Amino acid sequence: MRFQYYSDAIANLPKLSVDGTVDNAIHFSHWNGNKTPPSVKADTSTEIALNVIAAPNREELTQGIDLVTNNHFDTDGVLSVWAMLNGERALPLREKLIAAAAAGDFCEFSSVDAVRASIIIQGSDSPIDKSGSPLAQKFAGDDFNDESRNYDLVLPKVGHVLTHTSFYESLWREPWRRIELALASFAGGESRVDEDFLNRISLVTLAPAIFEPSGFDPSRHSAPFTAIAHHARGNLFVIATPLGDGWAYRVDYPYYSWAETVVRPRVPRHDFSSAVATLNDFETSESGHWEIDTSELASAIKFLDRNSQLAASKLAPDLVTRTLADALTGNLSADAHHA
Repeated sequence: MRFQYYSDAIANLPKLSVDGTVDNAIHFSHWNGNKTPPSVKADTSTEIALNVIAAPNREELTQGIDLVTNNHFDTDGVLSVWAMLNGERALPLREKLIAAAAAGDFCEFSSVDAVRASIIIQGSDSPIDKSGSPLAQKFAGDDFNDESRNYDLVLPKVGHVLTHTSFYESLWREPWRRIELALASFAGGESRVDEDFLNRISLVTLAPAIFEPSGFDPSRHSAPFTAIAHHARGNLFVIATPLGDGWAYRVDYPYYSWAETVVRPRVPRHDFSSAVATLNDFETSESGHWEIDTSELASAIKFLDRNSQLAASKLAPDLVTRTLADALTGNLSADAHHA
């Protein structure tokens, strides 16, 4: 097996497309719209690759094609490529590979080393962090962000990262510290989750102190995705953080829900246009407005200023949650403003 980062140069060649999906290829991917053979489907592309490797009909599945490609760089992409290239030698690391892939793609916390390994490869647990691979930058000796070059530098180190994660402490220390701080905030009750089990909505209230001593800064801080995913159980996360004399809001679906999954339940996407209109009717803050937001894989709604930064809403978290619940049940009405 050989790997080549996807480009027009291989567009017309037969290939195995792992994680991402491209044309003229056999798909081993969890991306929506994939044509992965049903017998090897799984929740992460890394697990799909491992299923292919272990399958008794592997040659039939791969049709003798030895060109492996992907069209983007992240933990699950790297690990699925690495597994395909290493074949049966990857199987003893199956659990570590799958856990790290889920940490990267779904912000899941199954083990400390899984989260740290993903940080080493892709940089953080934020889906909008495009600062590049710490591991690639370490071995390149410069600060760059080229996805094809990332693969060249990271693939030879994957096995060592998974089995000697502590060796790379300088790469994971600071992002892990932030994740650990957020997890501790939930454990201590400073941050909390209130579950509406009937409507499957998780109201996540974050303590500003988890960001830094001066509190939450919308221009610098993203949500603590791993800590939220570890505690919230709903099909919709209403994430509220005190900001000034109001609340910063973002509403997300579970972080695995963007992918085509087998074990993790499918989460329907909803049209929240009426809820957003109602929230804007209720809103008294002049610093921003409620918007449908699909800029991230799992994002649904945000309260944003004119520069598309989170702003301070005057609405209380229970009112926002109740409005969304009414939208889900078809009971949305102007009376919610006075409830």
